[in-house]
Amino acid sequence: MLTQWIDSEQAVWGVPGLWAPRSDGASGLQLTAHASDGIIVNGELVDGTIMLSGAGQDAATIRFSDSQNGTIIAEDGLSGLRVWDAQSEWVTNYGGIDAYDYNPDWVVTGTWKPNPSGTTMDVDKKLGAAKTEVIPGEIEFSHDGQRVSLVTIGTGKALQIVFADQTNETETYSVGRFLFVVPNPDGTVTMDFNLAVLPPCAFSYNFNCPIPPKQNRLPFPVRAGEKNVLAADGSLLHH
Repeated sequence: MLTQWIDSEQAVWGVPGLWAPRSDGASGLQLTAHASDGIIVNGELVDGTIMLSGAGQDAATIRFSDSQNGTIIAEDGLSGLRVWDAQSEWVTNYGGIDAYDYNPDWVVTGTWKPNPSGTTMDVDKKLGAAKTEVIPGEIEFSHDGQRVSLVTIGTGKALQIVFADQTNETETYSVGRFLFVVPNPDGTVTMDFNLAVLPPCAFSYNFNCPIPPKQNRLPFPVRAGEKNVLAADGSLLHH
């Protein structure tokens, strides 16, 4: 998988055509290609310049070959092209996900502390810069006599916890992990850390994942959930 942000007319590595921001100012991309390039958009061969939408029901479906497809993504007012290649070395070298055995001790109940509406925080990203995220509330819980409070991200029913702990770099992926929760009607939150998952950047360097806010860096090890992405030979795919 490759992601390239498009801020001017340019070629995208590994695929044909010239890609640019839309000349009409709308979200999405503008593509210029010849029929010989073989790019199929929404089932039609591209021969000339067309506008491609990147969101909603009108989102363009892009096919470069039997193994390569494209998706238009957007963030902070900028659109980019994400290319998925079923024959890439990352896919062919993928060996699986290593995870801890299920541990019932890591099904933890916390207390939900809602924030005032509109509370936000700048959350740093792995590849630099930061993104302003809505912070609907925090979850307090205790472990081994230590009281901690986790920041949650999200605007929907399910909330995201981006956390790090004392297993990172030695037992689990260095950047951290994600956990998704839903507050209970009684003001508690059930956090099953056995459901902790690896972020997309653990699978590909092209993903720019959020990194755990300072207060979400737990002072103890969480030996539950997913650990690392493995290569076909059993080694770590990414560190």
